[in-house]
Amino acid sequence: MGHKLKITGWVALGLVTGALTTVSLQTVARGALAPLPLEELQQLAAVFSMVKSDYVEVVDEKKLITDAISGMVNSLDPHSQYFDKKSFKEFREGTTGRFVGVGIEITQEDGLVKVVSPIEGTPAFRAGLKTNDLITKIDDTAVKGLSLNEAVKRMRGDPNTKVMLTIFRKDENRSFPVTIVREEIRTQSVRGKMVEPGYAWIRLSQFQERTVEDFARKVEELYKLDPQLKGLVLDLRNDPGGLLDAAVAVSAAFLPENVSVVSTNGQLPESKFTYKASAEFYQRRGSADPLKRLPVALKTVPLVVLVNEGSASASEIVAGALQDYKRATIMGNQTFGKGSVQTVRPLGPDTGLKITTARYYTPSGKSIQAKGIIPDVMVDETVDGNLFSALRTREADLEKHLASGQGAEVKDDAREAAREDARKKLEEESKKPLADRKMPEFGSDKDFPLIQAINKLKGQPVVVSKTLTPRKDEPKEN
Repeated sequence: MGHKLKITGWVALGLVTGALTTVSLQTVARGALAPLPLEELQQLAAVFSMVKSDYVEVVDEKKLITDAISGMVNSLDPHSQYFDKKSFKEFREGTTGRFVGVGIEITQEDGLVKVVSPIEGTPAFRAGLKTNDLITKIDDTAVKGLSLNEAVKRMRGDPNTKVMLTIFRKDENRSFPVTIVREEIRTQSVRGKMVEPGYAWIRLSQFQERTVEDFARKVEELYKLDPQLKGLVLDLRNDPGGLLDAAVAVSAAFLPENVSVVSTNGQLPESKFTYKASAEFYQRRGSADPLKRLPVALKTVPLVVLVNEGSASASEIVAGALQDYKRATIMGNQTFGKGSVQTVRPLGPDTGLKITTARYYTPSGKSIQAKGIIPDVMVDETVDGNLFSALRTREADLEKHLASGQGAEVKDDAREAAREDARKKLEEESKKPLADRKMPEFGSDKDFPLIQAINKLKGQPVVVSKTLTPRKDEPKEN
């Protein structure tokens, strides 16, 4: 394959990117440069000169140029980005599932950093950090006021360097410092278990370089536990995406050989491409095909795919392909709607440009961009309803988001009302003891959507949501 598309999420600490294509400098050189608007470029040069000579303080010339490039690219859409030396290094780390840090999955709560989970075997795990711990300081810097990305950067660093985290543990009502030595972290993107005899659950938290190998190993483990598996739940909830070849491979594990999985279309000839359920579209050079050792029964085992608003990009490719071929029942809530392709081009040895170059389409030709995958069966998050999903941001909520090209979304006043209601519920929920809160861990025996998925596989009644509806689209123009 002459080029490879990649859909990438920033690994383990919470920032989502989108579908990517990695294109070499030689590819860029094949096309002629577009005519340059000379008058506007002269204005840019004039402004640069005025700022340099007239501004109240001396300015860094290189910073002015990089800021101008960043502003130009950032004005396009939420996913196009200029990478300086540091951000390019971090971005490339994100595709591998490896980074140097302390080893925690985090989110933000009340302006503080909240530990979602320490990654097993990491420095944070060994230091005794727990789910729901709040990080109030990183070294001498207060976390309040930092963005999640800024907090991540402060916790990352070089191997064998120390970082001191100040922890507030709610259930013990105490604060204490923890000094942690950073090391290379390898995130685990695949989990799974037997839910009950005959029925298994596999969760993919992200599509990384090792995901397909780990997925194949987990499937083998489950089939060894029960060779007569009656049903499987593939859990893609809150999976923000990852590498496209991994998404194609996971789709191919369940689909007939050589059928279309996803196609892309844009201005560049390279962006017009169809990816199929065949090893040539996902197999890494020099590596064996990890799907070859999977049980044949996986192609026909009854399958449910769980999704929600946090399922984006590569997750939507898998869900869309399995839905179009009616290979799986998609259950949950409408997905994020990240259906654009970003091309990453190096601009030098340590800087690069990520720019949107195409939209991607399900096998039936549907664009997911700003729409998402609509489940076959809408299911609430909890037995008490769909409490907080309205608070989650989707692609269509982002400023300057790319339209689908198949009809744009309509503003939905009812959604804003639902968001306000969800905010109030969240405030009430946060005052309750941890044991009484409504959102159980994915895969637990109180995981309501998983329970419904197992019911579906067993042919038992499913509690369908009475409130969830697809977000509205404008009709296509004739």
